[in-house]
Amino acid sequence: MTDGPPRVDWSGVARDVGPRFAARAAAHDASDAFVAENYAELRARRAFGAGVPRELGGGGASHAELADMLRTLATYCSSTALALSMHTHQVAIPTWRWRHQQAPVDGFLRRVASDQLILVSSGGSDWLAGSGTAVKVDGGYRVTARKVFGSGAPAGDLLMTMAVHEDPQDGPVVLHLAVPLNAPGVTVQDTWRTLGMRGTGSHDIVLDDVFVPDDAIGVRRPPGRWSPAWHAVATLALPLVYAVYVGIAEAARALALRAATRRRDDRSVQRLVGEMDNALTTARLAHRHMLDAAACGPMGEETTNQILIGRVLTGEAAIRTVERAVEVAGGAGFFRDLGLERLFRDVQAARYHPVREPAQVLYSGRLALGLDVND
Repeated sequence: MTDGPPRVDWSGVARDVGPRFAARAAAHDASDAFVAENYAELRARRAFGAGVPRELGGGGASHAELADMLRTLATYCSSTALALSMHTHQVAIPTWRWRHQQAPVDGFLRRVASDQLILVSSGGSDWLAGSGTAVKVDGGYRVTARKVFGSGAPAGDLLMTMAVHEDPQDGPVVLHLAVPLNAPGVTVQDTWRTLGMRGTGSHDIVLDDVFVPDDAIGVRRPPGRWSPAWHAVATLALPLVYAVYVGIAEAARALALRAATRRRDDRSVQRLVGEMDNALTTARLAHRHMLDAAACGPMGEETTNQILIGRVLTGEAAIRTVERAVEVAGGAGFFRDLGLERLFRDVQAARYHPVREPAQVLYSGRLALGLDVND
């Protein structure tokens, strides 16, 4: 029997807090305001430690359970779910390393669980190449960078980011590092004015000659290349992020069906509903494929390939579902009060997370032909 806190139904937690989040969603969207109240409720429910192993004081949720929590939450508030997914995958990665590589990250995970630390990811502005500079000094590095898409920054405790160090022997090396958001030289700039996902608080974060001690460096890897560390990042992060878009698609379908009740005998509406359900089923199946690949396959090129294919198919199908939902709703879908137009705008963000289709099909094609995915 595993010691630790009692087991929690994290999707049940999402259903419990969700109606309050849904009631606030339109106001956050209209004002570009971060979902601070929702984050406070999630912290009170200890959701920021959901993915930490129970042995380390966390909620012990599996990868699939975390995805289901995020999908459920997205049916109520897209922005809260997407911002939380960025924190959640930054917990899932060291958890996997602790379980499978015996990485010495247990102290960090215990802190996340006990203090309900909120992690902010910069992966969207870094990905394979990394960005910013890290200059070696006594005891650590001086880091200068601008990071974009810092979801959850207004409430964040730690920025989980990267910088490129020019090593005298090895050449450029990407350093993965953690920086307190209240450290000297760190500034969150209020830049998040966007089409959708307006409540995520995904502001720019500027690091100006910030000192990062040696013990805050987690991973060293080559820039611009798929490496074992990055296969793990893609495999664990993308299914969690794209769970959000499945939830948005489900919410759009529910709203559309309600709006179309009076036109249910119209055969054109019936066909649109059928197309909408085809698209939603495609999104669900593609997302399930991502989760299965993450659960069953060893970390590496082939598992990453299945994740990247699933990411493209899930995103495309989620967008198509919401497009059909707007058509099913008819003119009612054009009005803000229904909420569909907000979901239509929010789901567009599925286009922009890495790896986008042009890069995915190149990766998949090269792998299938026996070529190096890094060339």
